[in-house]
Amino acid sequence: MERELTNFIRALRMADVRVSTAETLDAMNTLELVGYRDREFLKHSLSLVLPKTADEKETFDRCFDEFFTFEELSGERDSTEADTQGEAGEDADGEGGEGSGGQRPPGEPASGRKKKSKAKKPNNLYEEEPEEDLGPGEMSEASGALSQLLMSNSKVDLTVAMAKAGEAIGVRDIKIFTQKGLYTRRIMDEMGLADLNQEISTLREAPSVPSRRLGQELKRRRDWLREQVRDYVERQFLLNADVSGRKLREELLRKVKLSNVEHRNFRLIQEMVFKMAKKLTTMHSRRKKVFKKGALNVPRTLRHNMSYDGAIFDLHWKSVKIDRPKVFAICDVSGSVATYARFMLMFLYSLDEVMPKVRSFAFSSDLAEVTDLFNRNKIEDAIAKVLRDYAGGSTDYGQAFKDFRKLCMDDVDNRTTIIILGDARNNYGEANAEILKEMYDRSKRVIWLNPESRVSWNTGDSEMRKYGAYSHQVDECNSLMHLERVVGNLLKQTT
Repeated sequence: MERELTNFIRALRMADVRVSTAETLDAMNTLELVGYRDREFLKHSLSLVLPKTADEKETFDRCFDEFFTFEELSGERDSTEADTQGEAGEDADGEGGEGSGGQRPPGEPASGRKKKSKAKKPNNLYEEEPEEDLGPGEMSEASGALSQLLMSNSKVDLTVAMAKAGEAIGVRDIKIFTQKGLYTRRIMDEMGLADLNQEISTLREAPSVPSRRLGQELKRRRDWLREQVRDYVERQFLLNADVSGRKLREELLRKVKLSNVEHRNFRLIQEMVFKMAKKLTTMHSRRKKVFKKGALNVPRTLRHNMSYDGAIFDLHWKSVKIDRPKVFAICDVSGSVATYARFMLMFLYSLDEVMPKVRSFAFSSDLAEVTDLFNRNKIEDAIAKVLRDYAGGSTDYGQAFKDFRKLCMDDVDNRTTIIILGDARNNYGEANAEILKEMYDRSKRVIWLNPESRVSWNTGDSEMRKYGAYSHQVDECNSLMHLERVVGNLLKQTT
C-alpha cells in the first residue's frame, strides 16, 4: 500500500508538484483512513493534502487518472467470449476442431486466418521463412509459465504479470524516449521470454502437427505481447519521465550559447526565461526582516536603555535593508548580438515585481530609449518592435554613449545600476571611453556583459580593454545560465 503511494508521489514530483515529507506522511495517514476501495473518494481525499495551487491541482488530477488506471490489454478477450466466438466461427465456416483449436491470439479477429497456397522460400537472409499452413485443429498443451499465461486468454493475469515485471526491472526509472526498446526487452525477459522462445523453437521442430500448431500460435501471441509491453512502457514514460526529459532539454538549453539556439526552440527558451524570472521574483519579492537575531547594535541598545540607569532591558539588532535596484539596460541590437539582447530584455522585464525601475535603451549606431514600448506592449511584441526598428546600421558604441549622455546622464545617480550588453566591436570608430568613465563615476555599478568568449576580447576592432577599465563588473554572458547568475547577483546587492 505504502509502496504504491510512494510511487505516485514520485510521479507527482516529476510533474513539478511540490510534495514535502510532512505532506507525504499526511497522504499515508489519509490512505489508511480511506483505502483503495473507492477510487473517486481516494482521489478527492489525496487532493486535499498533496496539491496546493490551482496548477498543481490540475496536474494532480491528470497524474492520478494516469497512475491509478488499470489498463486492459488491447485485443484481449475473456475466455467465455472467445469460446462463444469460436463456436460461432465453427458453425459459420464449417471448420471445427477439438480442444483449443478454435482460439485466436489476443487482438486477432474472429474470422479465419488467411491461407497460403504455397510455402515460398525466403529471397534473402533477412526475410523470415513463411509459416507452414497447418489449418485449424487440435493443439498440444503449453508447458511453460508464460506460454500457459498467453494461452489462458486472461487479460487480468497478463496485466498483473506485466506490471510485476515492470516493477522488478525498475521501469519507472526510464528517462528518455529512446530507452523504450531497452525497457520493453527487459520486461519481456523478466516475464520469461527466453523460456518461451525455447519452447516455441522446440514445438516448431516437433514431428506432431498439434505441437507445431501450438508453436505457431505461441509465436503470434508472443509478438502481440511485445506490442502490449511496448505500449505499457510508453505509458510509464509519459507518467514518470516526460517532465524529466523536458528538464533535461531545459538544462541543456540553459548552457548552450543563445546564438546557437534554433528558432524552433525559441518558445521553450521564452518559457524558461519566464520560469527563471518567477523563481528570482519569489526569492527577492519579500524584503527580509531581521528581528531578535543577528548582530547586536550596541550604540542603539545603549541609547534606548538610558532610561533604565544603564541596565540592559531592550536589545536592538543590526538590520540590512535590501533595496530594489534602479536599472538602465543598454543593449546592442545589431545582428551579431541581437539574440542575446532579445532574451536579456525579456528577462529584465519579467522581473517587474522586484525590478520595477527598468529603463531600456537599444542601439546599433544611434541610441534610443525603448522603455515606453515595453510599457505599452506585451514583452514579446515590444522586443520584436525593438529588433525591427533599431537593429539596422553599423555598430557605433561611441555614438551610442554620446546619445546616452544627451538623453539621461542627469538621471544617473548613486542608486543606478547600468547594464551594457554588447561585444564592444566598434568598427574602428571613436570609442568615447570618457563618457563611460562619467557613467562609472556617477552610478552605483556598471556591469558589462559580453556575449563573446573571453579569448575573443581585445581582438580586431574590439574596444573591450578600454571599456572594461570603466566597468565595475565585466562578465562573459552568452547563455541563460550566465544571464540568471548576473541578474540574481544584481538582486542580492544591498544598499
